Amino acid sequence: MIPYCSICWDNDKVKLLDQRLLPRDEIYLEITDYHEIIDAIKTLAIRGAPAIGVAAAMGAALGALALKTEDPKEFAIQFTYICREIAAARPTAVNLFWALDRMQALAQAHAAEPVGKLKELLVAEAQTMLKEDEAINRRMAQAGQVVIHEGSRVLTHCNTGALATGAYGTALGVMRAAWEAGKRFSVWVDETRPLLQGARLTTWELGKIGIPYTLIPDGAAAALMAKGLVDLAIVGADRIAGNGDTANKIGTYGVAVLAHYHGVPFYVAAPLSTFDFSLADGNQIPVEERAGEEITHLWGQAIAPADAAALNLAFDVTPHDLISGIITEEGVAQPPYASSLKTLRRSKG
Repeated sequence: MIPYCSICWDNDKVKLLDQRLLPRDEIYLEITDYHEIIDAIKTLAIRGAPAIGVAAAMGAALGALALKTEDPKEFAIQFTYICREIAAARPTAVNLFWALDRMQALAQAHAAEPVGKLKELLVAEAQTMLKEDEAINRRMAQAGQVVIHEGSRVLTHCNTGALATGAYGTALGVMRAAWEAGKRFSVWVDETRPLLQGARLTTWELGKIGIPYTLIPDGAAAALMAKGLVDLAIVGADRIAGNGDTANKIGTYGVAVLAHYHGVPFYVAAPLSTFDFSLADGNQIPVEERAGEEITHLWGQAIAPADAAALNLAFDVTPHDLISGIITEEGVAQPPYASSLKTLRRSKG
């Protein structure tokens, strides 16, 4: 076991590791108000699609606990409003909406229960989702670790470990499972501009696990591939459309294009809760645009002229035909995705 977690439920409080402060400070926030969960999601104190889903569920549970009404109908109205507020926190990670839909479905299914009992059920459901997330990630990691071989040189982008999930990790979880299986390999870590999730978080997690890594500028991936120093790339995802087009942290599309050009396998690791089969393709995935200050400033210090215009797209979309395989808890889907994803959809139910 590694000595940290991204989020947990503790005596009607949510305890989460403030990822804005890593790797300098390892500080846990104790949250009792769902508005603080919304702020944590918006400001990236917690981030990563699966972790955001768990945080949303726990935020909904906190909101339910705070409601004073004992009238089931009034409770349902107010709980729906709380879930809508949380849903507005970030637009791209589909796990956020999946988790809230699940919490609302439970509330509707037990609408006839006394309010006190319903609150208990919602708290239990949020905790169940955390446990399920870890179990799913471990299954996914075991399914995907076969793509990593002894001596592999793996390139990854952004952060996809236990920090980005309830526990264990997605793409980094695949690496962790391979390492725990006795394989010895190394990782190239993209710094992941502008918020440096790779430099700050992935290096921190790999160090905790003991996997050797080398941090590189985002722009160095092409040179490394050209020199034959990358054997495969594995990344996570925030939303996957029905045809396999994948939204992930900005810069992922560039890595996929480079990998395709250089003949490097490019894999995506994500749980089925990250799939949005209601979307035909990636053109329908909403891409979050964040404040320009995240580009023009670093650690609160200006690094660009005060009047510099900045476009800060938080995600990009990788077309499915650049993806070698999509690693899920039900196995590794491979092209053609028109058929393999139908099987995954049946598994999702």
